[in-house]
Amino acid sequence: MNYLVTQNFDLGFPIAAVAAILFIFVFLIILIKRYKRCPSDRILVVYGKVGGGQSAKCIHGGAAFIVPVFQDYEFLDLTPISIEVNLVNALSKQNIRVNVPSRFTIGVSTEPGVMQNAAERLLGLGQNEIQDLAQEIIFGQLRLVVASMDIEEINNDRDKFLTNISQSVETELKKVGLKLINVNITDIVDESGYIEALGKEAAAHAINAARKSVAEKTRDGSIGEANAVQDERTQVAAANAKAVEGENTAKIAVANSDSLRRQREAEAERVANASEKVQSAKALQESYAAEQEAETARAERERSSQMADIIIPAEIDKRKVEIDAEAEAERIRRRAKGEADAILFKAQAEAQGQFEVLTKQAAGMEQIVKAAGNSSRDAVLLLIADKLPELVRLQAEAIKNIKIDKVTVWDSGSKGEDGKSSTANFLSGMYKSVPPLQEMFNMAGMDLPEYLKGKDKAQPEDAKVLPKKKEDNKS
Repeated sequence: MNYLVTQNFDLGFPIAAVAAILFIFVFLIILIKRYKRCPSDRILVVYGKVGGGQSAKCIHGGAAFIVPVFQDYEFLDLTPISIEVNLVNALSKQNIRVNVPSRFTIGVSTEPGVMQNAAERLLGLGQNEIQDLAQEIIFGQLRLVVASMDIEEINNDRDKFLTNISQSVETELKKVGLKLINVNITDIVDESGYIEALGKEAAAHAINAARKSVAEKTRDGSIGEANAVQDERTQVAAANAKAVEGENTAKIAVANSDSLRRQREAEAERVANASEKVQSAKALQESYAAEQEAETARAERERSSQMADIIIPAEIDKRKVEIDAEAEAERIRRRAKGEADAILFKAQAEAQGQFEVLTKQAAGMEQIVKAAGNSSRDAVLLLIADKLPELVRLQAEAIKNIKIDKVTVWDSGSKGEDGKSSTANFLSGMYKSVPPLQEMFNMAGMDLPEYLKGKDKAQPEDAKVLPKKKEDNKS
């Protein structure tokens, strides 16, 4: 026996040691798996019980131990997202509609405060959902920027336009944890052709300025040349009289050339001024048309808004009244149906109970008829015989409570036709007030059995006349 105990003790110790080692090994594996490292292109978001009054803790480029049960984690992807935003029919400050096709590149921000916003608002969303959210924000801010600037300012100062877009869009994106990486505006066009007219106007001004400069240089050269020739002729006039005719001819040619040049310059200036005025008038006409269209749209919007403020509440009230009426009608129908079901159920229960009673009575009557040899008359006799003690008891109950010693009968001493006194007639009548069994059987169409009838006995002579109670019963 001692040997066996020693052997059991030696085997139990290694098992406990192996179990302890296994437990430590499993615990270490769990700890290692709960230690999460964050790669550079992601943000590790630890949520749960993180302390510091925060809903989540964000880690970028580090690691953290995730406490089992109390904490969990997810990753936010930092991959840039390219969004194509084709803004169409945006109203500028001059109420001119323009199209601004552009492309924005965004991504989840790694700034501490903005990163916390991303953990609270973007965790669990897919890249497409984040792209849709950012696209809505960009559309709204881009419209606001276009509405705050003139067409000339948008067309001429692209740097200012991009700066305004970047500042406005990035401010709103930071609220949801996103960052604006790049903005690229491909081209800006308008439906009215105002931007194109501005370009043509600038080109016309440049051409006219060039033509004017060429004409001025030509004129200066001609004047200088004529002055030089005139000086030369004046100096050699005395020596070369023959050159007078040539000089006059040359002067006439120069004058004709100057006249033709001035005519052409005037024509060119007139055409340029006319073109400039036509373009200006066209631009004003298109501007007025755009303003008129904008005013018409604004009036239509005001009218729709007023109609919505009046008609929609009326429709809502009307629908509410209809719903309340339908609900009240439904409650009345359900109440009526419930009451009808209750009445029907009660009637069915009562009918079922009556049916059960009658069925049991019929079954009992059938058994009684069988016991009487299938004779209905004998069965009725059996029923009466069964109820006979009750009938006799009822007959006895009818007169048992009458206190005979308290009844006072005034007897005049005379006898009736049957030779009985008043006292005897009183007692006989009181007894006869109880229905006799023979009459009950007769009413049922049957005869009372002989053993219940008894035999007629002669009335004793001393019972016919009762002694008078004149002394004792006087009142």
